[in-house]
Amino acid sequence: MNIGLLLITHDEIAISMLRAAVNMFGRCPLRVETLSVKNDTKVEALEHCARHLAKSLDDGAGVLVLTDMYGSTPGNIAAKLITEGRINVLAGLNLPMLAKVFNYAQEDLDKVTEKAREGATNCVVACCLPRSDPR
Repeated sequence: MNIGLLLITHDEIAISMLRAAVNMFGRCPLRVETLSVKNDTKVEALEHCARHLAKSLDDGAGVLVLTDMYGSTPGNIAAKLITEGRINVLAGLNLPMLAKVFNYAQEDLDKVTEKAREGATNCVVACCLPRSDPR
């Protein structure tokens, strides 16, 4: 029994990220749903949809919700879903985060959450240093 994964993002970011991860791995190792937040959609309707998706994804192992930006509408919707031991939320969605989720999909909710967080933060690397001010 694997966890479920819900991606809640602005516009089509979730769909694009999921497509890229599936292309990298050749398959999707867990059940995933996406929720695209558009400017013209009522927040209450989005919250209702997010709750429905999370419930449908939870077959007993819990659900990890990944969102693109903390403090934004997708992040705020995701935060309302948090249920201790059932639904965890991480903000700052990036491709390394999804790769970790795919690699550890068979693990429990807390382990997958931690691996996703590690992937997101450990893979942010400055490839060059900013130039110092010549003054």
